[in-house]
Amino acid sequence: MIYRSKAPLRIGLAGGGTDVSPYSDLYGGAILNATISLYARASIEPLPNGKIIFESADRKEQLTYDAVYPLPLDGKLDILKGVINRVYQDYGGLPSSGFKLTTYVDAPPGSGLGTSSTLVVAVLGAFAEWLKLPLGEYDMAHLAYSIEREDLKQAGGKQDQYAATFGGVNFMEFYGDDKVIVNPLRIKEVHLHELENNLVLFYTSTSRLSSTIISEQQKNVTDKKDDSIAAMHHLKEQAVMMKEALLRGTIDKIGEILDYGFEYKKQMAKGITNPQLDEIYNAARKAGASGGKISGAGGGGFMIFYCPKNTRFAVVDALSGFGGDVKRYTFTHHGIQTWSM
Repeated sequence: MIYRSKAPLRIGLAGGGTDVSPYSDLYGGAILNATISLYARASIEPLPNGKIIFESADRKEQLTYDAVYPLPLDGKLDILKGVINRVYQDYGGLPSSGFKLTTYVDAPPGSGLGTSSTLVVAVLGAFAEWLKLPLGEYDMAHLAYSIEREDLKQAGGKQDQYAATFGGVNFMEFYGDDKVIVNPLRIKEVHLHELENNLVLFYTSTSRLSSTIISEQQKNVTDKKDDSIAAMHHLKEQAVMMKEALLRGTIDKIGEILDYGFEYKKQMAKGITNPQLDEIYNAARKAGASGGKISGAGGGGFMIFYCPKNTRFAVVDALSGFGGDVKRYTFTHHGIQTWSM
């Protein structure tokens, strides 16, 4: 038998950064995101030889360990080992006979689409399928968050795990004591089609270490830096604005809402943007985009641009001069999916 899973990556449309503690604990955060047809995938094949084999197909890395738990966290594919260690700790049942875990992510690490967290969810899903773990959606998302933030000590927020688990377009609320509320939005298909048509997803061919930017953002809140905290308040307001635009069908307001958020996001921490990213943003605006943002924590990776009417073609042409890549996608309605063959 082979046990498989796939979990969708996400585009953050508004409120980015307000899901990060301690801001969300102190003030409450709000995010609006949507999952897209790019995935993190995981497959588990039981083995009879007492070995655990990791194959990260997209990174072209392979590691082999004895099936002795917990596995060592040594900087090599620690995300995968972190999931296995936590499954062993919380549920047991991992066989000494071994297994092979193969993973693939449709976007590179550090690209701003939630790749690391989505991979954790995908691997958890494959183990849940194999071991019949009793994990509901909230359980799986919270466990993925706990593995990354507590076990592996990786800085970051909470939205990615919940987006990958639930899927679709969601307005998410974040509070203290790890309280998260996921509100699925019932958006008319015609409005989703228009958003999908007008929203250009551009990979800048650069990546960044999001934990550095996020750690500074967290420090700014802890140090009570008024400008940074005020910017986060505005981003939380942006999430509400985005929700209303989508539900009311005023889709062409989305560009200005994105631009509003981008101006405030740059005030949260240093390194969110840089001269190269600013040049790309300005070129897209000049070509007809009414707004945009850097996906994820910032510093590189993907950018998105809202292109009203038929301006997407001129925008795509303008972006072609920067050596990146426009990625085609569709919105997805499903979160993680698992199966076995």
